[in-house]
Amino acid sequence: MHQIRQPAVAGTFYPGAPVTLAQDVNDLLAAAHPAPLSKLPKAVIVPHAGYIYSGAIAAAAYASIAAGRDRITRVVLLGPVHRVPVRGLALPGVDAFATPLGNIPIDQAAVELLGTMPQIVTSAAAHTWEHSLEVQLPFLQAVLNDFSLIPLAVGDATPEEIAEVLEVLWGGPETLIVISSDLSHFLPYPTAQAVDRQTAQHILELRGPLTHEQACGGTPINGMLLAARRHHLQPLLLDLRNSGDTAGDKDRVVGYASFAFMEETTDAH
Repeated sequence: MHQIRQPAVAGTFYPGAPVTLAQDVNDLLAAAHPAPLSKLPKAVIVPHAGYIYSGAIAAAAYASIAAGRDRITRVVLLGPVHRVPVRGLALPGVDAFATPLGNIPIDQAAVELLGTMPQIVTSAAAHTWEHSLEVQLPFLQAVLNDFSLIPLAVGDATPEEIAEVLEVLWGGPETLIVISSDLSHFLPYPTAQAVDRQTAQHILELRGPLTHEQACGGTPINGMLLAARRHHLQPLLLDLRNSGDTAGDKDRVVGYASFAFMEETTDAH
């Protein structure tokens, strides 16, 4: 019998009705003005709040991978745990993730590959209510055709432990790495802007470690920055805003950014 992880935040973070959800995601993608990238990103960092708050910022990254609709067939998705503490990186122990737009199969070969790594655990509980991974799925379903998923809920792990996992899953152009993280939380608007600009600059310099005050997904980002340095990825800031810019007041805002990481172009001379 297939075990399927059901959506936890459909109807709250994003619309639960399939038609409305598809329309909202398409509208966000259509409104995004992605940077003209010379090639597909190898990795992206995207926010994970409700779509009215951070959907437009996430869409900037997803619009930039839409050209890979047929090429990207495997998505490695890392996000921080918000509800259930975990030591290491947790797989969900299921066969598929469901969204209102359909089911996404888990890459079982990758799951087996990770099974021998000490920092990998299996925790259905860590995934059951976790929104940081779930909110990315409808965007991925909109911009990619058929793809399999390797969802990892990241708890207490070192950058090195995360970079090792990314290394094992790195693959070729068929594999996209998605890191889910918001930036600062509940600062006044001008303070948040200054703090988030500085955090974005650290990411652009591939300079960790970030703290959880700078980014709630600081742990997976730190692993990504380490892997990006080793692979000579070139980061690009696609969008940087906060909830005061999108759908909230300016007294206590949450920061959002999206980044693309490109592999170096090898010029044949």
